[in-house]
Amino acid sequence: MSARKLAMIGFRLLLMAFFGLVIADVWLDLGYPHWWNFLLLVLAYALVVTANRPARASKGQSAEEGEPLDRERRAAEPIEVDPPVTGRWSALNSPANRTPSHGTHAYGQTYAIDIVAEPEPGARPGFRALWPLARRNADFPAFRAPLHAVADGTVVRAEDRQRDHLSRTSLPGLLYLMLVEASVREMAGVRRIVGNHLVLDLGDGTHALYAHLNHGSLTVAEGDRVRAGQVLARCGNSGNSSEPHVHFQLMDGSDPDTARGLPFRWRGIGVPGNGEIFEAPVSAEQSA
Repeated sequence: MSARKLAMIGFRLLLMAFFGLVIADVWLDLGYPHWWNFLLLVLAYALVVTANRPARASKGQSAEEGEPLDRERRAAEPIEVDPPVTGRWSALNSPANRTPSHGTHAYGQTYAIDIVAEPEPGARPGFRALWPLARRNADFPAFRAPLHAVADGTVVRAEDRQRDHLSRTSLPGLLYLMLVEASVREMAGVRRIVGNHLVLDLGDGTHALYAHLNHGSLTVAEGDRVRAGQVLARCGNSGNSSEPHVHFQLMDGSDPDTARGLPFRWRGIGVPGNGEIFEAPVSAEQSA
């Protein structure tokens, strides 16, 4: 087991210990200053930050295959792949605006991007301060949109048994997601964070992760060979997600707990910035 994997396990154990101590202190009054409990929380996040520091510019090993890998070159040269969707979409949490795009290098998401379907202006429900607290997934045009293979590859991880939950697109819903639900998912492990997901091995130490897939929508299984443009699953709202959307990233390994993020470019599109509308055309492979 790698040091990064052990660090992520230690992170989750420290989180559980923190919440356990807080509950015990409230009920039993353990007799020491309450702020001492937060030392465990500080240690937990210090551990995960240390474990997920960006790789140095030196020769290393790919996370899964042990191949020599020039990380400086790979970080400087985005890997071009096809977009995972077709139609009119817009970007959120884009690496075109900042890296790490989601505020952390953990889970291989340094260069991750979120995209939401925008088939026409106003088609996607906006954020509301108080009401409605949550919306049905069917209200969002991204829900159940087909997701395509961005290149030829092999399925190395595939799960679609988790449920799709309601949106978290109100202030109370978002606070619940960030303060309660996200913490529980962190303790439960990476599969509860990415929800239903798929990982493709594209070769040369490159892996593509699709997260928050629709329950029961996978059309492939682990070990299957897929071709670029092939429909793999559908967009959902599982895992640590506020609304139906596509979370996509490239990594240097198949396990998000230990992989490091790799930069990408979508063929014919590039990397759309936050709020940028883009049109992903249907390729010859997708229309075949």
